[in-house]
Amino acid sequence: MLKRILMAFVGSLCGVLLAVGVLRVATAFGWLDGRELQASADYLREVIGLVNTHYVDGQGVAASPEGLAREAIRTLVGSLDPHSEFLEAEHFKRFEEELDGDFGGIGVQVELRGGRLVVIAPIGGTPGERAGLRRGDEILRVDGHEIGRTASSGVSTMDDALKRLRGKPKTPVRLSIWRPGTEEELELEIVRDRIEVDSVREARLLPSRVAAGASEARGDLWASGGLEVGPIGYIQLVDFSARTGEQFLAALDRLIGGGAEALVIDLRNNPGGLLEAAVAVVEPFFKEGELVVYTQGREERASSGGAESSRTRGGERAKSGRGSAARTTRQEWRAAMVGEPVELPIAVLINSGTASAAEIVTGALKDTGRAVVVGERSFGKGSVQTLFKLRDGSGLRITTSRYYTPSGVSIHGHGIEPDVALVMSPEEDDKLRLQRARSDALEDLEEFEARFGFRPIADKQLDAAVDALRGVQLLRVRGFARALHRERLGEVGATEAQAQTDSLSALLGEGEATTGEESGGVKEAVLAQ
Repeated sequence: MLKRILMAFVGSLCGVLLAVGVLRVATAFGWLDGRELQASADYLREVIGLVNTHYVDGQGVAASPEGLAREAIRTLVGSLDPHSEFLEAEHFKRFEEELDGDFGGIGVQVELRGGRLVVIAPIGGTPGERAGLRRGDEILRVDGHEIGRTASSGVSTMDDALKRLRGKPKTPVRLSIWRPGTEEELELEIVRDRIEVDSVREARLLPSRVAAGASEARGDLWASGGLEVGPIGYIQLVDFSARTGEQFLAALDRLIGGGAEALVIDLRNNPGGLLEAAVAVVEPFFKEGELVVYTQGREERASSGGAESSRTRGGERAKSGRGSAARTTRQEWRAAMVGEPVELPIAVLINSGTASAAEIVTGALKDTGRAVVVGERSFGKGSVQTLFKLRDGSGLRITTSRYYTPSGVSIHGHGIEPDVALVMSPEEDDKLRLQRARSDALEDLEEFEARFGFRPIADKQLDAAVDALRGVQLLRVRGFARALHRERLGEVGATEAQAQTDSLSALLGEGEATTGEESGGVKEAVLAQ
């Protein structure tokens, strides 16, 4: 009997401490005045005690004061906005790993195909590759647990499968796989290692047949008059994590070293991530000290909150919840890269899946006239979340501020409108997303169609971005030719000069912003520059 009373007391104490911790975080952000903290804690303690004592069903969340407190916290935080939430300890840890861009695992890309967990490809240099996993291998069991059956049989879902594949580095995991090519079942024991996730999924020079787009069918528009334009680089970013800036810079250096004279940054279906990573992607194109983005939160109040804030979903390592005097929470992020900025015509691809940090990059480049934006209106998530770690390893993700483009525009709830609007149907978007994810399968179009049920389609948004960049490049070449012409005018007679002027005007199409069907897109591209 004494043991039961002691256990009930300890459970009640844990629940109260957890609730008080959340209330202290609330105070740190001005939700509660310090004088109200004790009264609010007492109120919550009274409610939890009454429910725990008198509720008819003592199962589930009502089984203990701690369960009631956790559910109250989950509802409280979740009611603030769609981006604030309470995270259990395991979820909090996984969330931090995703932001860091690395985790413990075997290093394979997998997908559910017809209820089966299939290896897309092992990541180079990882335990999965070293163990001999191949594209197309089907993972049947992980440490004896069946994978890919229906939920009614009590077997793992996709999320649970990934959870079982991941784990601490240097720990073993046993896989049972089916290899269709040889029709045999294999048993593999693989030792997990730390896996680094690449934010740059693709970085390449666009081939001439793609770079020219539909223009080839119209008589090589961009080379008209014998004027040549340079190759275009392409970088696809899938998220913004701790190493995104480093990876983007490396990719940009490779492309410029390979001769790129213009750049497409593909941010479609990029859900965002760390604000610092977004700033790092923009910095190469900005002058040192130039404003990239700023955030504005509530006015902070004096507080003695004890919750520890670990980082902001937007990048900065945040301070603890402790504060002193009331002060503004505006924070500015300015370019810190030393040296001359990279000057390239830039096109940014966006769609309704472009959000958060991806919108920071888009907004900064568009707002300062450094890029033309092509595609669809972005998602419109212009808020910043901060992670707070609680004593038991669980945590809170709370919206603490909103961000603004350099000119003071907030895109929260509105999104970013493209300069060149080109909407893709949901079916086209799904097909292109699969094509980008499975570019390895595009080598054999017949096999691709047999496997996925459709023939690869053209990326109209990418084609439009390339056409816009070609227009900017061509106009730059024309501007150089005009400057050279004006310099020569001082060295020839008036009659000869007029003849040269007429000849050059005919060569460059003087007075025409574009040629033929391309006029709308190129005009917008020039205005964006």
